[in-house]
Amino acid sequence: MRTHLSAWLALPAFLSVLVVAVPSPAAYLQQPLPSPAAQQSTWRSISDRLIEAVWGTSKDGEDDYTRRKCSASARTLAPYGGDVVLRFNVSTAEEAQSLAEAADTLLLDVWDFTHNWADIRVSKAILPSLLTLLPTSLQHAHVPLIHERDLASAIENTFPGTNYPPKTATSHSPSSRQFSTLLPTSTGEDSWTFFHEYRPLSVIHPWMRLLSRLFSTHVQLITLGTSYEGREILGLQVGVPPADDQPETAGPRKTVLITGGLHAREWISTSTVTYIAYNLITSYGKVPSITDLLDEYDFVFVPTVNPDGYAYTWETDRLWRKNRQATTVRFCQGIDLDHGFGFEWDGLRTAGNPCSESYAGKAPFEAVESRQLAEWARRQKEEKNVEFVGFLDLHSYSQQILYPYSYSCDFPPPSQENLEELAVGMEKAIRRSSSYSYEPMAACEGNVALASRSRPRTLLPMLEQSGGSALDWFYHEMQVHFAYQIKLRDQGTYGFLLPSEHIIPTGREILDAVLFFGDFLREGYPKQDVEDVMEESAAPASTDDLELDDGEYTTGFGPRWDLRRRRK
Repeated sequence: MRTHLSAWLALPAFLSVLVVAVPSPAAYLQQPLPSPAAQQSTWRSISDRLIEAVWGTSKDGEDDYTRRKCSASARTLAPYGGDVVLRFNVSTAEEAQSLAEAADTLLLDVWDFTHNWADIRVSKAILPSLLTLLPTSLQHAHVPLIHERDLASAIENTFPGTNYPPKTATSHSPSSRQFSTLLPTSTGEDSWTFFHEYRPLSVIHPWMRLLSRLFSTHVQLITLGTSYEGREILGLQVGVPPADDQPETAGPRKTVLITGGLHAREWISTSTVTYIAYNLITSYGKVPSITDLLDEYDFVFVPTVNPDGYAYTWETDRLWRKNRQATTVRFCQGIDLDHGFGFEWDGLRTAGNPCSESYAGKAPFEAVESRQLAEWARRQKEEKNVEFVGFLDLHSYSQQILYPYSYSCDFPPPSQENLEELAVGMEKAIRRSSSYSYEPMAACEGNVALASRSRPRTLLPMLEQSGGSALDWFYHEMQVHFAYQIKLRDQGTYGFLLPSEHIIPTGREILDAVLFFGDFLREGYPKQDVEDVMEESAAPASTDDLELDDGEYTTGFGPRWDLRRRRK
């Protein structure tokens, strides 16, 4: 009975498969009707999947539950039988537009889209429907990135052992797991076994509490807010505040915010935030450059802004992206946090499709966790005398360092040269650390630009909406001078399912980038009043407002504020 009950609870996930398998009426007008034989084959496939989803058996009577009950991630694998990840090579605006419309029509899971590729997860059962919606040139311009069996294996391999996900423990309370095996037994990062595997929320939160107690002189556990399902959004504030007897002379406390896990399935982002936090915390008082940095700046680390979604990826669905907020469609939960912020929110494209992976809600900040993060940041600035000077939002994948703006390439940010300079510096720091290449560019170009050997870069239609991002909101609304979204490893071999052996190498290379970031800040930048510029940096009404002035662009809100150029 318990087996059948869990299968019924999984039925909404199966129904969502049915939804994406049926194109819209408009799509049917663009393609010939399938033959009776094809229709019969399709419905036979659907009925077989229904039997398996509800009763846990295949059409041949094999007990699916028995076959998978020893699997560490059996529940997380269930929705993805028969799915593949395809990489489409888009070369024209028509192809990009067709692929975007097909993704919207079929509610496909777009894994990644850059100026070089578009990766889409699709069920093999609906692949023919997808191809019929694409132009002939694009129907053959794709390759399997992750095959069906490889996808299941990659999901399985991201879990740390056969005991995950836990069947009884919840993520609301501290885990009873002992931390003796997670504490360092000798010097060196390899002795800190916490980073040898991905960790569930029930381990990460007690680990954060442990660090705040072990290093109470310069670490404070903070709560940024509460998630939709009631979990705490925890952060570690690392730095040495000024003495209590000098609050007035200290001035605003300069702070760098580093976040991960806005998208639940991007486990490497959460692990990388914890890796950087640990290394800064344990290096204070031992490494002079880091000691000086933490004496001057606070760093706030938020490993997972989306704790509900992250817990859900461990317990139910490994590839879940959104939060777990209720929507108008009962079996399509969740809002995409990174499309839910208030600056240039453009959620109307998915407003009627809560089943879309990039659903931005019905209005800006409807997503609870996005609103909680924004309200916390505003309180810090207005009530706690905090000046956010840096924002690093970690994601996966594609190895890019992206700076504002994400919503459009039409209006360059007022500090574009400074943003480019720091992005290039971080890229060099990463390359020196690991030989991995991260490409710095404007976030809008990372989404829609096409690079070709035979012609200059051109902009293509976006595969999904790009407004309402945390990157743009912190840069524009919070006036964070240096804001970036860093997309971590890799470039598609594993995608969101990066094996755990990449945790430490990825953490090490991004730590080097963060240290370069800190050095860049400490070298100083002009103390001119940039806030007046940022306050009036609303996008011009059109590109006609952009003017050229001695080789530098200016906008309707004045010249961009500049940083002293450093040649190294």
